[in-house]
Amino acid sequence: MQDTNNKIFSLDSKRLEALSNDKDDMALCYGHFNLIHPGHLRYLRHAKTLANKLIVAIVSDKDLAKNTKEHYFHEKERAESIANIQCVDNVVILNNLFLERLVEALKPKVLVLGREFEDKQPKRISLAIDLMKSWGEVVFYAGETHYATSDLLHDNVFDIEKNNRNKFNKVCQKYDITLKKLQNRLDNFSNTKLLVIGDTIVDHYVACDAIGMSAEAPVLVVKELENREFIGGAAIVASHVRSLGSSCHYISVVGEDSQSSIVDETLRSQGIKVDLFSDPTRPTTYKTRYMVENQKLFRVTRIKDHKISKNIEQEIIDRLTILAPDIDGIMISDFVYGVITQNILDTISNLSSQFNIKLYGDLQCSSQVGDVSRFHGFDLITPTEKESRIALRDNESGIEWIANTLMDHTNSKNMLIKLGSDGFIAYGNTKSSLERQNFPALTVNPVDVTGAGDSLFAAMSVAISSGANLMEASIIGACMASLAVREVGNIPIEMNRLSSYIDTVLHD
Repeated sequence: MQDTNNKIFSLDSKRLEALSNDKDDMALCYGHFNLIHPGHLRYLRHAKTLANKLIVAIVSDKDLAKNTKEHYFHEKERAESIANIQCVDNVVILNNLFLERLVEALKPKVLVLGREFEDKQPKRISLAIDLMKSWGEVVFYAGETHYATSDLLHDNVFDIEKNNRNKFNKVCQKYDITLKKLQNRLDNFSNTKLLVIGDTIVDHYVACDAIGMSAEAPVLVVKELENREFIGGAAIVASHVRSLGSSCHYISVVGEDSQSSIVDETLRSQGIKVDLFSDPTRPTTYKTRYMVENQKLFRVTRIKDHKISKNIEQEIIDRLTILAPDIDGIMISDFVYGVITQNILDTISNLSSQFNIKLYGDLQCSSQVGDVSRFHGFDLITPTEKESRIALRDNESGIEWIANTLMDHTNSKNMLIKLGSDGFIAYGNTKSSLERQNFPALTVNPVDVTGAGDSLFAAMSVAISSGANLMEASIIGACMASLAVREVGNIPIEMNRLSSYIDTVLHD
């Protein structure tokens, strides 16, 4: 373990003079770094590539208190968090001086600032930029947009997961979340009544054996070994809700085909109340995935994604109106296949206001275009980073700006930005500030990521409806998702499995 204290100093330190005399090229970054999340890591790692040494200047407690109402950690804690990042060589706490003084003393090769400073700069930042133009370069960088991780190239699975669990437990300690508190939340799941509405999918997995390449063309030849069907889309969300002990009612549109019967029989056998509206023009969405061991080769989708008819839309609205007085929350699982029309969405919002129903929204657009900003005033929305950027038409700004802007646009009480193998960042609007926390992925080498977001969405919605706060719900949801990606196919996670896994994680 490196001694991070040797990497940290303040502007009045004699060590600053020694650093000033260092002949190595330096890149200088600046910020308050109250919560370190993957967006910051992208930013810092890029800065490190621009010079031999990376120096990070952090705003002092005194200056931070003047400019923000949110809760912030002590400057020493923030400095230690930055110093623990391997690519950072030194951390400077800006106690009594300003950034331009540090720039003047160090004369770095490059000053790297967040993209938020490119168009509008406070006076002190502007002065630092003007100084840099005399001898160096100023780079505005928000953190490279990517949706995968390269961590496995640098470390083994065991060490990465161990490190992530340590981070996870520190989050629990930070918010005073104990196993007993979480167990109490789980015990309340059975008192919750939820309605799930959205697009139904049947997932078809075909296990294959790779034979080789075709002699006639460069085509991979496989032999089918076994196949299996799973309910998916909004249907698996309902299945997760019920398996966690909550009452669940499911509304969707399906085709007049055998796949709709599979969905209906499966959900009813689990004790879920079902309203499936048949539309002969829209066969039940059917996704076939061909796999060799746990590697997916490709997917074939049978789908019609035009909007549902006005008659079916009205039937759904009528049914929602009847059910609304007796439910605690409505979960919308929108795959942008035509079920969640604007009229249905408006009806749900009106019913929420009338009967004090919590609203949860998950919009998925991995292979189609959707807009999560349609969900206004929800208690929770759960977009991926990509979906958030699509909604804002912004592929350049940092994650923090994206999250804050999307929360403002949607007026959401809580939001997750899902980052794939980097976990997710939870954001919550409180009366006085915006609360945020990064949760690392507990399983870093998943068997099948299909349905990870569905399980996370289900667990968090049930938890919040049962009285959990955002951070408690996030811990429960992260554990749920970790279990979901450990096996092939969408399989509902039972309460006893989740409870046992949470126990294991918190006792590591």
